[in-house]
Amino acid sequence: MHGASVAGLPLGQALAVGLVTLLAVMSPGPDFAMVVRNSYLHGRGAGLRTAAGIALGVQVHVAYTMFGVAVLLLEAPLLLTLVKLLGAAYLVHIGVQTLRAGGRLAEPGPARSGDGRGAFATGFLCNALNPKTMLFVVSVFTQVADPSLPRRVAWGCGLFISAAHLAWFSVVALLLSRAHWRGALLRRQARVERLIGCVLIGLGLALAVSNLGTGGGA
Repeated sequence: MHGASVAGLPLGQALAVGLVTLLAVMSPGPDFAMVVRNSYLHGRGAGLRTAAGIALGVQVHVAYTMFGVAVLLLEAPLLLTLVKLLGAAYLVHIGVQTLRAGGRLAEPGPARSGDGRGAFATGFLCNALNPKTMLFVVSVFTQVADPSLPRRVAWGCGLFISAAHLAWFSVVALLLSRAHWRGALLRRQARVERLIGCVLIGLGLALAVSNLGTGGGA
């Protein structure tokens, strides 16, 4: 008699994938900083578009992991370093832009239509250029889930990882775009922007000097 399973994945492995994914998604990082920034500056729509971009970015990592490209990256240190530096440069670039804005990006009050129109692309690039997300996805497929899983079950795991990102960051966007929280943050916009800018620059620099390995998280 076969044991219990969830969508074709043994129950124990399904629980492990779910727990590891939720812990990784909820850990503060560049994705969180991007959602916070776009939600309080530009409102609910921009925050939700950022969350959707992040979720799609996860699928980039899932796709090249499924097709074996991630293994090639891990076996080619120079190529992995290039990916790492691209991701680091993007975070530093957004961080510097945030600092230069000096808290003059938005005014208290309802978000205008079209505010944060680049939010989806920002979320997508932030995640797709983050090699630590790639390493997290590789870890899930090789250490938590059975590498011999049927392709459809593996894709299901990948969709779950994306859905978890979308759900968590949508909640963050909905909370921070509420009038009370958004107004409070906008009144302290200069300080908040300096903090977010410094965090993004710090994360970018930390990524640039990090020694990536298959045990990394998202």
